[in-house]
Amino acid sequence: MNQALWVAKTGLEAQQTRMSVVANNLANVNTTGFKKGRAVFEDLIYQTIRQPGAQAAQDAQLPSGLMLGAGVRTVSTEKMFVQGNLIQTQNSLDMAIEGRGFFQILLPNGDLAYTRDGSFQINAEGEMVMSNGYALQPNIQIPEETLFLSIGKDGTVSAQLPNQPEPQELGQVQLADFINPAGLQPMGENLYLETAASGAAQEGNPGLNGLGTVVQGMLETSNVNIAEELVNMIETQRSYEVNTKAVAAADQMLQYANNRLGS
Repeated sequence: MNQALWVAKTGLEAQQTRMSVVANNLANVNTTGFKKGRAVFEDLIYQTIRQPGAQAAQDAQLPSGLMLGAGVRTVSTEKMFVQGNLIQTQNSLDMAIEGRGFFQILLPNGDLAYTRDGSFQINAEGEMVMSNGYALQPNIQIPEETLFLSIGKDGTVSAQLPNQPEPQELGQVQLADFINPAGLQPMGENLYLETAASGAAQEGNPGLNGLGTVVQGMLETSNVNIAEELVNMIETQRSYEVNTKAVAAADQMLQYANNRLGS
């Protein structure tokens, strides 16, 4: 009976983890470029009492075994990199990626991070930066006298300057992609870090080699589906309740056995 208590306890922990993931998804429903997570579980090692296929008699084999499970555990909280909806902002510095790829961001320690958040601004040096001040890479310098900024689907950035009939090309936005985006490590601030599981970053111009295109004046919204997450929340709550009932039932059975044996 102690084993039943342990199994139910692992179920409680698993559902608590799933509820944390669901709560984080709902909290970030309005976060630009946010990718929802999901909890992935696996059953724990089994205690084998009778092996399937073992000899029941000289001429007979057991068609099934006797194995008791030890419960469940959380394997991962996987990010789902499904495309979010694109919304129009009319801001010339906003960019959305339609398809695969990430913007490359330079961190203060010199490392590169990656994001789907394309809500860029200009800092005091004229550099394109995220709202937290981290610079877009490759670095693009916007002249102070720029009248209008244009960003093509291939990432080409051009500025219309005073008294110049032709736009001046300032540089090109490059994207990075990974063979396994789910292996990226989320670090907060809408940023991801490369890991051994994600594979090395593959840089390129938008629209080439499987990379998505850049859309100016738009942002990618969170890919969280509120209705789906509410259903997941209810399922998690019910599963948690059932596991608490299993704990209570196992405890009552132990009490009954103790009372009967002690009388």
